Amino acid sequence: MYLLLSIILSAILGYILLMMGPLVGGIVAFGIVVGCIFRGLYLLNDIHKKISIISPKEDKAQKAYKEYLEEKSN
Repeated sequence: MYLLLSIILSAILGYILLMMGPLVGGIVAFGIVVGCIFRGLYLLNDIHKKISIISPKEDKAQKAYKEYLEEKSN
């Protein structure tokens, strides 16, 4: 349902941008695309920050201990 609504709204927006002319429509379309890219990057950065808090990276001591246990088991 949401996909169909999104396609219809995108088609209407594209038609309106074509009616504005190539210069104005192109500038508005460029702004929409770049804005979506920046918003996506911001959300990815936010997700990365939340995940790094949940599962912190191993420090050198933990890594060495893990390697020691692997060597000992072999």
